[in-house]
Amino acid sequence: MPHSWLDLAPDAQFGLATLPYGVFSTEADPAPRTGVAVGEYVLDLGAAARALDAPFADTVDQPSLDGLLAAGRPVWDQVRAALTSWLTDSGHESAVRPHLVDRSTARLHLPFTVADYVDFYASEHHATNVGRIFRPEQEPLTPNWKHLPIGYHGRSGTVVVSGTDIVRPTGQRKPPTEPTPVFGPSARLDIEAEVGFVVGTPSAMGDRVEVDDFADHVFGVFLLNDWSSRDLQAWEYVPLGPFLGKSFATSVSPWIVPVSALESARTEQPAQDPEPLPYLQGSQHWGLDLRLEVRLNGHVVSNPPFSQMYWTAAQQLAHMTVNGASLRTGDVYASGTVSGPEPDQRGCLLELTWSGREPLRLPDGTERAFLEDGDEVTITATAPGPDGTRVDFGEVTGRILPAR
Repeated sequence: MPHSWLDLAPDAQFGLATLPYGVFSTEADPAPRTGVAVGEYVLDLGAAARALDAPFADTVDQPSLDGLLAAGRPVWDQVRAALTSWLTDSGHESAVRPHLVDRSTARLHLPFTVADYVDFYASEHHATNVGRIFRPEQEPLTPNWKHLPIGYHGRSGTVVVSGTDIVRPTGQRKPPTEPTPVFGPSARLDIEAEVGFVVGTPSAMGDRVEVDDFADHVFGVFLLNDWSSRDLQAWEYVPLGPFLGKSFATSVSPWIVPVSALESARTEQPAQDPEPLPYLQGSQHWGLDLRLEVRLNGHVVSNPPFSQMYWTAAQQLAHMTVNGASLRTGDVYASGTVSGPEPDQRGCLLELTWSGREPLRLPDGTERAFLEDGDEVTITATAPGPDGTRVDFGEVTGRILPAR
């Protein structure tokens, strides 16, 4: 990697290998604007582009990433190349430095307008554990699981940026000891540590996106916590699937890592048996070596490995459009809970506590089966970058408030 005139520390978060995009404001200038995280700073991308008379200035000098997402792969590559040049060529320092803001003073916003939201179920380890918990006398995986990426449509209006408090949901639930359902706050509130993908380039209704066209349509990658009410979900999901148990909130990290930053993180996915149908096959490897960390009230409770996901984001995109469903700029789709083969690699409390039967004991002496009011969950992740560098995803954090 080239050296920056910013003299970034070798282990600095958001080094040149990452350069993620987000939207920020400051107390001095409360107008939201597009930024790029670099070390301890946020670069005001629009202002820097104006100062340097960049051809894409109009695209990035905006209060959201919507315009950049819609601009397409050639512009995405042009902007990233320019950013690298601006931050490494000392000849640009005098023009760029005035537009750097201390990242600790920046308020971060939801970085783009969420169009549709789809959540998948792509970890074989997670799906197997869930099957064993709920169907102990049956095969853990449903007959279709290894033939297609299973997913459901979520609610885009309740996607919120990291740091937004989450109100405990209320609804119908039927405890095993009760003959009829009761109404009240969820007693089995859970997390789902996931990785999200945002579409930039749309597709026409009736068309379908091939597996190998993934990087032409998907702009970037981020962290996602799909909060889940296990008791509401258990009562409502037969026969149509998740609804109110999922739709109350989905938290996303504020920094979007461009797909082009993840070349060194690409890896072969786990072997797929049986062989997927032709439309789910491609010539490129789109497994990603992301290493997640889940903290509950500051304590590490899990380290899920994304490289273990059975279905890749490229296969999910192909399946999502194979029926002719169109893509829109700002469409979000998520991996589903990321879990690995080891007990400390499970990405939700349902698995970590085996549906509450084996509560977690935290270092402060407290126990958790599911989330309590006041609990705070933080998910972070890194991935390998070029030349031994690191790609950072920042964090997605949320705190549980009592039901209203």
